[in-house]
Amino acid sequence: MPDYTEDDLIESLLDQTYTKDGKSIEIEIYRMPDTAWNVQVVDTFGNSTVWDDEFESDKEALQFVLAEIERDGIDEFIGPPSNWADH
Repeated sequence: MPDYTEDDLIESLLDQTYTKDGKSIEIEIYRMPDTAWNVQVVDTFGNSTVWDDEFESDKEALQFVLAEIERDGIDEFIGPPSNWADH
């Protein structure tokens, strides 16, 4: 497998902010050259949920993550504030 750097990362044009019930998460879809697409969501506190699944297209990745959010609810993807462990 080739050695890739962060500069090689290909970000999807389908990246977006998803908002429901006044709460938002960022949907990030990305891949390296010659690899399948991956997806993660990042909440406003910087917590992320990353799936091991790989997708043939960024559209397929987006459909997958939207179905997951719809099924589990947006709160499932929002973690504690990043300084939560300090308390």
